[in-house]
Amino acid sequence: MAEQNNTRKPYPSDLTDAEWGKIEPLIPKPKSNRGRKRKHTIREILNAIFYIVRAGCAWRMLPHDLPPWKTVYHYFRLWRKDGTWAHINAALRAELREAEGRDPQPSAAILVSQSVKTTSTKGVRGYDAGKKVKGRKRHILVDTLGLLLMIVIHTADIQDRDGAKLVLEKAKPLFPRLRLIWADGGYAGRLIDWAMATCNWVLEIVKRDRNVKGFQVLPRRWVVERTFGWLTHYRRLSKDYEVLTETSEAMVYAAMTRVMLRRLGTAQAASP
Repeated sequence: MAEQNNTRKPYPSDLTDAEWGKIEPLIPKPKSNRGRKRKHTIREILNAIFYIVRAGCAWRMLPHDLPPWKTVYHYFRLWRKDGTWAHINAALRAELREAEGRDPQPSAAILVSQSVKTTSTKGVRGYDAGKKVKGRKRHILVDTLGLLLMIVIHTADIQDRDGAKLVLEKAKPLFPRLRLIWADGGYAGRLIDWAMATCNWVLEIVKRDRNVKGFQVLPRRWVVERTFGWLTHYRRLSKDYEVLTETSEAMVYAAMTRVMLRRLGTAQAASP
């Protein structure tokens, strides 16, 4: 039996008992009982990962009252490679959609990209001339509640239309009910025909009103902007600090996992 550290003071990013109850069944069980006895509980491992994502510190700067950073990083990397983070995201999203009275599978989504700066850390990067950002793009597909359906991170110099194809091709086998996707004017053109021919999805462009000057709240676009707003609370995502884009994607999934666990806890507390 792993030892739980019950003596340390809790961090704001720690899981509550109710949140732990939601995520525990989604964590892969050991394939066998062989090997060394586990010294730290999976709950504490998750608390440490959520601390990293929320606080934005480096792995080696993890507080000493949490499990050792090498152990924490081992599990984070393992769950990235075996798809656990994406699986957890999908399971919690379906549960949250049901709690909101929706079908677990979405029929409509919103597509958008966000250019973020990279650091001196090694890894691929490019220059987004339109936004004047040297780094990477987070290309995301969210449902109408703003919950993450798919993310692909690529260099910032890839055009939105080309990056969108990477996202949509990856999402195609996972969302059988999906029929309609909203996107802004940057995705207009041949991508509309490509989305219909390849995925059988209607790509509807939400255009700005040229008669309105300054900032506009575009229909449906505000949903995905709120998603980015949620993610800004997780300081590890303020820039792309990761060497691998796959690790960057896993960081976003981990942040959204924490967002959804909080929302499920709030919804459960509010229910009669």
